[in-house]
Amino acid sequence: MPNGAQALMKTLVDAGVEVCFSNPGTSEMHFVAALDSEPRMRAVLALFEGVATGAADGYARMADKPAATLLHLGCGLGNGLANLHNARKGKVPVVNIVGDHATYHTQYDAQLQSDIETVARNVSPGFVRTSTSTAELCRDAVDAIAAARGYPGQVATLILPADVSWGEGAVACTALPAPNPAVADDAAVAAAVAAVRSGRKVALLLGGRALRETDLLAAARIAAHSGVKLLADVFPTRMQRGAGLPAVERIAYMAEMAGVQLAEIEELILVDSKAPVSFFAYPGKQSYLVPDGCNVLTLASPAQDTTASLEKLVAALGAGQAQPQLQSAQRPGRPRGKLTAAKVCKAVGHLLPDNSILVDEAITSGLMLAAMTAGAPRHDLITLTGGAIGQGLPNAIGAAIACPDRPVLALIGDGTAMYTIQSLWTMAREQLNVTSIIFNNASYSVLNVELERVGAQEAGPKAKSQLDLHGPVLNFAQLAQGMGVHSVRVSSAEDLVTAMQYALAHPGPHLIEAVVPESLSGAKRKILPWLLRAMPNLPQSVASALKRKLAP
Repeated sequence: MPNGAQALMKTLVDAGVEVCFSNPGTSEMHFVAALDSEPRMRAVLALFEGVATGAADGYARMADKPAATLLHLGCGLGNGLANLHNARKGKVPVVNIVGDHATYHTQYDAQLQSDIETVARNVSPGFVRTSTSTAELCRDAVDAIAAARGYPGQVATLILPADVSWGEGAVACTALPAPNPAVADDAAVAAAVAAVRSGRKVALLLGGRALRETDLLAAARIAAHSGVKLLADVFPTRMQRGAGLPAVERIAYMAEMAGVQLAEIEELILVDSKAPVSFFAYPGKQSYLVPDGCNVLTLASPAQDTTASLEKLVAALGAGQAQPQLQSAQRPGRPRGKLTAAKVCKAVGHLLPDNSILVDEAITSGLMLAAMTAGAPRHDLITLTGGAIGQGLPNAIGAAIACPDRPVLALIGDGTAMYTIQSLWTMAREQLNVTSIIFNNASYSVLNVELERVGAQEAGPKAKSQLDLHGPVLNFAQLAQGMGVHSVRVSSAEDLVTAMQYALAHPGPHLIEAVVPESLSGAKRKILPWLLRAMPNLPQSVASALKRKLAP
């Protein structure tokens, strides 16, 4: 008879959970030993729990099914919380397994004893369960997997006490209900039809699963048929884009810009999204970004089938034969001269391989990435869904394991890279086909802007030092080499292109450290040019409105 951990392992893989990203400790040793009992389970070691949780997030985004994590007690869960938060905000399925002390040991309040369930509910509000018996362990696991892969996807946390893991008499379970999401009801479709035909200015705001090809094409047919504007969430979980797909404008991160994008919208139809709000509160500025007088209605919630719901709306509008407007194939030219963040984005657009996966955590340095890659070959885009930095490098690990035949490019800011720099070691150990480009501008550049936007007083040297990464300047190429990743440091566009060509032609992990000047200094006079550069195709009327909005 298998012990609990062995039966649990079989239950996981029978249900399609075939990868475990782990950072284990003593209480998880029987689970670790059980890995050898199940050849179908791939075990990937991370040197920090935040890498394990972020990798599980990236894997699920691309595999459309959950991976497992293995974390050590409450402290290990605490170290992994930030990227579990990102997964929760992105509605990403993760089976989060957290080891615990043996049930009879908890009464002694040993050094690592903590309230794991309370901590877990912050990132796993829909499913937290402590398995208290070996006989029920596999049924608990099936419930966790079913919860994780439902609609919407979620982080499901299963707490595994050591004695439940080593106990005998467990029975593997295989019964797992298939997700069966509802379709938008007739009333929701009728309301959307009425909005589209109202003669008012209408936008579809797409998020979650609605940013995949099938849904995008359906939305584009509606746009072509009825003149509806297409918008996407500011930070999509996974967005398919590039030549041959509909071009969709993402809501801007900055509230000032988002307000201009939405200013003329009178009917906002949500599809696996929610009404836009400002990322933070700012003195004297609105948090709710929907303009006054705009009617907001939901076609499909995250718990519903977006594909079937959009097709139902297409049929109701008679838009089935409409020809969607598609993005033409168009790459920017090869960049030259002294390297800047914009030229890095231009090089990515110039060289991006077909069917690649683009992970964007470049923060301010990636302002031009969307414009420079719009007409590149088809690719998937992964972004920072929850705003907790340190997601990009771990996401790239998971994406590369989920899609081993696809090149992965991760664009990462220098500040965020240091949160989960241990990811590079896992990339080397697993020999993953990931090219990481780290923008080294020696600054938390976005915070220089935020310092002013929140209305803080004039910053002095002590305040400015908290946003500055000089003294010493990090050398990511050396750090990567120390973890077994081929790396190079570049400061010219020509050297960057050469490094990218080499990395894309040679399998395995590569790191390119792009030494660039700071994108923003935080001076008020520079915020407007920054915003206008971020969206170079703004109509003149919109650009003028933005200038008025930001006038001193």
